[in-house]
Amino acid sequence: MSFRRSIYKNPAQLRLMVAPGLATAASLAAARAAMVIGATTLELDAAAEAAIVALGGKPNFKLEAGYHHTVCASVNDDVVHGIPSGRRLAAGDIVSIDSGAIIEGWNGDAAFSFVLPDASRPEVVAERQKLSDVTEQSLWHGIARLHTARHLNEVGEAIEDYVESQGSYGILTDYVGHGIGRSMHEAPPVFNYRVRPKGPDVKPGLVVAIEPMVVLGSIDTYTRDDDWTVATSDGKAAAHWEHSIAVHKDGIWVLTAEDGGVAGLAQFGITPVPIP
Repeated sequence: MSFRRSIYKNPAQLRLMVAPGLATAASLAAARAAMVIGATTLELDAAAEAAIVALGGKPNFKLEAGYHHTVCASVNDDVVHGIPSGRRLAAGDIVSIDSGAIIEGWNGDAAFSFVLPDASRPEVVAERQKLSDVTEQSLWHGIARLHTARHLNEVGEAIEDYVESQGSYGILTDYVGHGIGRSMHEAPPVFNYRVRPKGPDVKPGLVVAIEPMVVLGSIDTYTRDDDWTVATSDGKAAAHWEHSIAVHKDGIWVLTAEDGGVAGLAQFGITPVPIP
């Protein structure tokens, strides 16, 4: 007889997910602080790792077979899974940093995108900044829907509706969000677009990583020769934003936001509640 692990965590397990969420948030804050023109993505990686270790955690990306870094650093037409290197960031680059931490066997996972200034190409910066902003806001629309949803796949509907309202952007369909807990990637899948099935019930104990990946052009991608980096086939820019969110008996809490999601959810009239 086989037993299927429940996708729902109990209250004690939810509490154990707070620390890795905060360590993940700290790692992204450290990477953001180090992100300047001329910095290397390896330097961002080192800053993120130091922040996780300082809070008693370990980088969970290093637990992925064959991966040896704390973050994924994806630049311009790289969408996700970019490997940190000695590449120096240039003016106008859009950089997506994805990071995660593990503490006492529980995981956090989050990502953000950032556009470096370039006075010589204001139109490029503006286009990429809007791409990042649309992606970030689509994430918050998905999180807001999670607060009221009966079924998980309502999240993808909210994300797609928002992105479509902002212009001609593409939402990647080959890569989606996921459950998170003892493993960084768990069931259920979290779609960033409409799907026919309703998905599992949204109820206390559900913890998911919502992560829209949005591009300026075609959603077609390929994997580079390093066997990790996913890039757009047409060479156009991409953005990636992600948070891990817990549903509990009193509401929702964004585990990988330093404020639990207070600032991001205020526009929806939603006040996240700390996990009791």
